[in-house]
Amino acid sequence: MDWLNVIGKGLFSGAVIVCASELAKKSTIFGALVISLPLASIMSMTWLYNDTKDKAQVADFAESILWLVIPSMVLFLILPVLLRKDWEFEYAMAIGVIMTIVAYAAGIGIAKYFGNVS
Repeated sequence: MDWLNVIGKGLFSGAVIVCASELAKKSTIFGALVISLPLASIMSMTWLYNDTKDKAQVADFAESILWLVIPSMVLFLILPVLLRKDWEFEYAMAIGVIMTIVAYAAGIGIAKYFGNVS
């Protein structure tokens, strides 16, 4: 593993997150747009292909991502509901994360049963 490559990936990924959070201070919709773009998936698939040159592995990775997109939405469904019910942020986030973990476990089980994932 080339450490310079890893550092570059980390800096670019961090820059996307900083950009989204700074944009969200001015416009929540534009901050959400930046963070909702599948940039992390695109970057990961590109780097995986560059590192391995294995199209089948990239295809499997993309399919695995597809299976886990729906469970990842649980956080974005639960968190705003709890916050609007006047829950403290930390508790609402904790419940959202726990429920998302449960959804991921179910999603992984479903993906293994129905999909071509490992």
